[in-house]
Amino acid sequence: MARAVLALNAGSSSIKFALFRLVPPAAPALACQGEVDGIGTAPRFRARDPAGLVLAEQSWPAGAGRTHEQLLGGLLDFAEHHLGTDKLAGIGHRIVHGGQDFFRPVRLTPAVLAALETLVPLAPLHQPHNLAPVRVLAASHPDLPQVACFDTGFHHTMAPLATRFALPRALHDQGVRRYGFHGLSYEFIAGALRARLPALAAGRVVAAHLGNGASLCAMADGRSVDTTMGFTALEGLMMGTRCGAIDPGVLLYLQQQRGMTVQAVEDLLYHRSGLLGVSGLSNDMRTLLASDDPHAAEAVALFAYRIARETAALAGTLGGLDGFVFTAGIGAHAPPVRAAVCARLGWLGVELDPAANARGAGRISTAASRVAVHVIPTDEEAMIARHTEATLDG
Repeated sequence: MARAVLALNAGSSSIKFALFRLVPPAAPALACQGEVDGIGTAPRFRARDPAGLVLAEQSWPAGAGRTHEQLLGGLLDFAEHHLGTDKLAGIGHRIVHGGQDFFRPVRLTPAVLAALETLVPLAPLHQPHNLAPVRVLAASHPDLPQVACFDTGFHHTMAPLATRFALPRALHDQGVRRYGFHGLSYEFIAGALRARLPALAAGRVVAAHLGNGASLCAMADGRSVDTTMGFTALEGLMMGTRCGAIDPGVLLYLQQQRGMTVQAVEDLLYHRSGLLGVSGLSNDMRTLLASDDPHAAEAVALFAYRIARETAALAGTLGGLDGFVFTAGIGAHAPPVRAAVCARLGWLGVELDPAANARGAGRISTAASRVAVHVIPTDEEAMIARHTEATLDG
């Protein structure tokens, strides 16, 4: 009888999952993956095998009243049924914020869960939804171990200067500092580079996690030395609905002169800005690229501009640039965005191969390019599975 772990990546209206069989000394082997989406409206469950073949799917109409508890219970029932005689040994969760105290994967106990609850104000868009399945499963399956895997953990290697704001020291000591996010994705990319391109992995690389949330990470010898997200997941690049870096004076102006409440400003920054706010059309890059609306084109151009500008800053931190990696939904699937970013990085030595960019896999820069540009799909669930296995066996 083999063991298995279930990796969960929970959001406000969806739960991505992946089931892995543990086959040491090899890495966990994917058994199936899928998602439960439409939670709170019209939920739908779908599971696929590693080749993409649909194994199971079910949907419920709007108003069916399916709760998180019921949907998680159904997901767990499917996982255990799919395993047959194999045993589910534990569940790993993506937890966005670990604060100052949590950077290595850790077993989720009541005390750990309570500590992570205090970090909700630092990641209000993510942390509550990451923690909700932990509570549900602890109540329904109290003997099933659960492990927290932190998106902030990979950036724990940043030097003190990279973590500081120019604020009074007492605030820094109280945790008002730069943490960085998308760490599970960047950790996967660092590992993929070590396995496939060890010489590049040992060099100076900027990785671009470009999805509805977007950030960059500067890596030297596979370790994070700087990143564009900071205290919260609002900082840095323009995103799907988040504005990214903004003059803090704008926020004071909106409250003092426009009479906006804190809640209204929070809603503006998290839900009504970014690609959606600039385009006035959508936060979905596919929709914007297909549109002939000039505002959509401006949103895409601004997205690429901000990526290139922040890449230049990170190249300064690194003291040069040997490689650039595109990953996540937009990074892996939007050739026009990659082309626009690379065009703005030509002065750094980036030379794009248009045919390779259209194919969208592996190296997409020319052989003569001084900066090697690659497209590498990320796999956060695989990282969660690896960390969960190591924590359970540790």
